Amino acid sequence: MKTTVKTLEGSRQDLFIDGRFVAPKSGVYLPSYDPTTAEPWYAFAQGDAADVDAAVRSARAALVNPAWRRLTQTDRGKLVRRLAELVLENADELAMIECRDNGKLLKEMRAQMRAIPDSYLYFAGMADKLQGDTIPVNKLDTLNFNLCEPIGVVGMIIPWNSPLMMLTGTLAPCLAIGNTIVVKPSEHATASTLALAELVIEAGIPPGVVNVVTGDGTTTGDALTRHPGIAKYVFTGSTFTGRKIAGNAAENLVPCQMELGGKSPHVIFSDVDIDKAVNGVVSGVFAAAGQTCVAGSRCFVEQPIYDRFVEALVARTQRIKVGHPQVEDTDIGPLALSAQLAKVEDYVASGVREGAKIAAGGRKPQDGELARGWYFEPTVMTEASNTMRFMREEIFGPVVGVVPFKSEEEMIALANDTEYGLASGIWTQNIDRAMRFARNIEAGTVWINTYRSAAYMSANGGMKNSGYGRRGGFEVMREFSRLKNVVIDYSGAMQDPFVIRLR
Repeated sequence: MKTTVKTLEGSRQDLFIDGRFVAPKSGVYLPSYDPTTAEPWYAFAQGDAADVDAAVRSARAALVNPAWRRLTQTDRGKLVRRLAELVLENADELAMIECRDNGKLLKEMRAQMRAIPDSYLYFAGMADKLQGDTIPVNKLDTLNFNLCEPIGVVGMIIPWNSPLMMLTGTLAPCLAIGNTIVVKPSEHATASTLALAELVIEAGIPPGVVNVVTGDGTTTGDALTRHPGIAKYVFTGSTFTGRKIAGNAAENLVPCQMELGGKSPHVIFSDVDIDKAVNGVVSGVFAAAGQTCVAGSRCFVEQPIYDRFVEALVARTQRIKVGHPQVEDTDIGPLALSAQLAKVEDYVASGVREGAKIAAGGRKPQDGELARGWYFEPTVMTEASNTMRFMREEIFGPVVGVVPFKSEEEMIALANDTEYGLASGIWTQNIDRAMRFARNIEAGTVWINTYRSAAYMSANGGMKNSGYGRRGGFEVMREFSRLKNVVIDYSGAMQDPFVIRLR
């Protein structure tokens, strides 16, 4: 991998099309900002409709290129396995790039980059296990079966909060199946995706199988989601943007797989160890500075322990260290972009206006180096109501609202009173209650006595306005393949089509 933080500093990063880096046809480059200083540190290409078209054409050509199309499933798996090895070999540098680009903790990114190869290995093993089936029919001397084939060119629009992790969840299975890909990373974090593209070629994957077109959503994203050469779209991001993408895709009757916004409930019953539950809530909403779709930002606490729980949560929150993401003892780094900081500040202010109280945090640090970047203190809001704006809308920042409840029935009603349905969590020692919660909650993921515990072996996705389709596990292999039905008549006789014989 040639791209490093050192080579990125002050550089201009081109598009990656057909196995090589090329300048954008417009000649336009946009700045990428370091969240710790709010200053630009490299520039990336602004792709336009012509660049997108070139990338899609490259992907379509690669789809029928014998170097890719005629590979056996096992050999495709070997290439994906080699990519996993290269990601692991370059894990530290990839981690540093993402840390610099979006402000995530370096120690978190190092752990993430060492985990990502396992996902590639898992799907590499799936490459020769995707199979069709034979279907019994009411005709003798007839063989009826299904073939599983690649779906085609997949357009992927990935977010800025964990670019390579989010990309891997669909890139790995798509490669294992034999699809080709055009990726548009977020304009707020493009560098690690471009670096991965280098590793794709180094792994021996043919040129054109993976293409990266950078740029903003208005120009590049719109062109990609309207292109007639795409077979399916993958999007992770806001529900608002998801609706736009689905609308564009519908013009060409192209399906989508979407993981959208969330406003996940995190429920605490009075029979739990309060300190453990507090750690669960802190992990669920403050990890990654709250910049995760599954953040447990609505915390419902059973009335008998509400005061004690809030006291413990506030005390734990006040011990969280906000600091530079490359410092080892930092717990929370900056938000990834200035607009996100402004959004978080606005939501906290709206909560106060509606009657909520700031029990911890609630402001941007004003001291020293932190004042320069896009930092925000982890924030606990009490005296909250499920009707308040900051409890209804996705904040995508380190803010949690705490609400008491009296009964299980009331809790389920509160938890489900949202337009979203991505994730949920419950802390209780009552297994009957936990199972009732799992059955009754409207969410694609249910965590019991834990939170943010994810695995690439299991399928996950949203309900309601949190999107549709599933990622992870064998189910995602079905998401990005297509079935073709084949019927063979081996009777040796073809009857007159206009002679009807009754059975």
